Amino acid sequence: MRLQELADRLGATLIGDGERTVVAVRPLDAAGPDDLSFLHNPKYAAQARASRAGAILARDAETLPGRVVLVCAEPYLALAKAIGLLHPAEAAAPGVHPTAVVADDAVIGAGASIGPCAVVGPGCRIGGRSVIGAGCVLGRRVEVGEGCLLHPRVVVEDGCRVGSRCILHAGVVIGSDGYGFATVAGVHHKVPQVGIVVIEDDVELGANVCVDRATLGETRIGRGTKVDNLVQIAHNVQVGEGCLLVAQVGISGSTTIGHHTVFAGQSGAAGHLHIGDRVVVGAKSAVYKDVPDGEFVTGIPARPHREWLKANAGLQRLDQLRERLGRLEEAVRRLEAPEEGGDQ
Repeated sequence: MRLQELADRLGATLIGDGERTVVAVRPLDAAGPDDLSFLHNPKYAAQARASRAGAILARDAETLPGRVVLVCAEPYLALAKAIGLLHPAEAAAPGVHPTAVVADDAVIGAGASIGPCAVVGPGCRIGGRSVIGAGCVLGRRVEVGEGCLLHPRVVVEDGCRVGSRCILHAGVVIGSDGYGFATVAGVHHKVPQVGIVVIEDDVELGANVCVDRATLGETRIGRGTKVDNLVQIAHNVQVGEGCLLVAQVGISGSTTIGHHTVFAGQSGAAGHLHIGDRVVVGAKSAVYKDVPDGEFVTGIPARPHREWLKANAGLQRLDQLRERLGRLEEAVRRLEAPEEGGDQ
C-alpha cells in the first residue's frame, strides 16, 4: 500500500515520501525497507532509529530525524488498524459445510458460514456474516449475533446468547453448569443450574475460557469486555462493560464487577462480592471483600496497593529486626545480671 494512502486510512500525518509502498508490518529489529514498523514505547527509541524499516508509526517525528514517519496520537491503535489493512484475515466462505449438522428450524443469517462438523441445534439463530468454525457445537435455542467469529471447538450450551461482533477463541465453553452442590451428611447433592449466559456485543473470550450458566437468571459479560485465555467465570457473575480479565483469572459465583475494571494475571475474587468501577486487581492477588470504585489492590488478601507495599517492605526487614532484637535482649540480660560477688 502507498504510504500516503495508508496514512489517510489511519488518520495519520505522513512525514516523508508518500509514494513509497509497504507490504507488511514487522517489529523494529526484523523490518526491512518494504515494511512498516512502530514505536509506541519510548524505551525503544534507539532501536527505532537503527531500524531498517521503510516507515515507522510513532507519536511524533522528533525522535526519528530523517526517517519516514506516520505521526499519530495513538500509535498502538494505529498499529492494530495497519495490521488489519496489510495482513487481512482470510474470509470464511459463506454457507453451510456438507459435514455440518444444522437443525431444520435454525435461522442462519445472510453471509454466515457454518464450518466442517459443526452442530447447530434446534431453535438457534445465527446473525449475518457470523462464522461458526469447525467442530463448534451450539445447543438448543442459542442466539449468536451478527459478525461474530467462533473459532474451532467452541461450545455454546442451550439457551445462551452471544451478542454481535464477538470473538470466541478455540475451546471456549459458554453455559456449562455452575458449580453448585448442597452437602448434607457428607453427600454432595447437585443443585440444577437452569439459568443462562449472556455475552454482550464486542466481547472477546480467549482460548479455553469457561463461563458457567446461572443457577437461576443470568451470568452476564458486559459490552466490550476482553477476556484472556484460561479464565473461569462462575455462575451468576456479572461483569461490567469494558473490563479486562487477564490469563488464569478466576471469579467465584455471584460476584459483580463494575465497568472498566482490570484483573491482572492469576488474580481472582471470592464469591458474593462487589468489585467497583475502574478497579485494578494486581497479578496473583486474591480479593476476599468488597472493593470500592477506583481502588488499586494487591496481595493475599488483597488490600490497597500502598498498604501492601508498606507491609512487604516490613517483611523484607524482619531478619534485620530479629538481629537487633537479639542484641538488645543480650544487652538487657547483662544489665540485669548481678555483679560478681555482690548484690544485684
